[in-house]
Amino acid sequence: MAKVIICADDYAQSAAIDAAILDLIERGVLTATSCMTLSPAWPQSAAQLSPDIRARADIGLHLDFTQFSQSMRLSHPALVLRSLFGLLDQRAIRDNIRQQLDAFEQALGTPPDYVDGHLHVHQLAGIRDLLLAEMQQRYANLPAPQRPWLRISSPPEHSGFKARVIHWLGASALQTKAQQLGFRVSPRLLGVYDFQGDAAAYQAHWLHWSRQLKQHASASAHTLPPVLMCHPAMPAEAVDEGDPIARARVIEWQVMQSADFLTWLAKADIQPVKGSH
Repeated sequence: MAKVIICADDYAQSAAIDAAILDLIERGVLTATSCMTLSPAWPQSAAQLSPDIRARADIGLHLDFTQFSQSMRLSHPALVLRSLFGLLDQRAIRDNIRQQLDAFEQALGTPPDYVDGHLHVHQLAGIRDLLLAEMQQRYANLPAPQRPWLRISSPPEHSGFKARVIHWLGASALQTKAQQLGFRVSPRLLGVYDFQGDAAAYQAHWLHWSRQLKQHASASAHTLPPVLMCHPAMPAEAVDEGDPIARARVIEWQVMQSADFLTWLAKADIQPVKGSH
């Protein structure tokens, strides 16, 4: 049976997203969710992460530099370009990382179970080293299994141009440095697609990802099962016009909340698991 961490991004972005994620955790579909801790909704969203939810799923930090961040906020293209040319403000980056980790710890009373990035920004040059340095400072004294793990945005080969770009922007460098520092990593990321199509198209993506899962078992004690990311949301009275994937979010939730979905996972020999112990 292929083990996979099924991870929903963008917790605390909106009430509709939170409701879908909590529903899918309770159903046993999701085993991780990544939190936007500088969102105005974070205090209320954090309060919904009950001990039962935390027992069922890893709760991680979704490092953000483009949406709710305060000390430094850029569009994603501008952030990538400044990263590539070494033009990022290191003090602002460090402050932003600390603010988000502080907000997580203050709300939940623990370190995050893992760290990843909104739009995969945690892998960018100029960000990844400062992130690892901050994590090392905060969590190096914890027993290795209790340290946050890192989601590496490295899709399998033949996943398309978008997937190759995501990997190229720093996956290998982050994985190498994280493992050198003793942090566990999830070495493969599935779930990359263009957010187009209907429910049948999304189901077809899952069939493709299930085949890829069988090819990517963990290689060592420092690696975890692959992560399959998703972005579900329940239907809302008003569509968020500022969210370019609002329609895709609802389709994802409709597919994954179906009674047939867990049955299909079992028949496909896919076991959703947590990354933390």
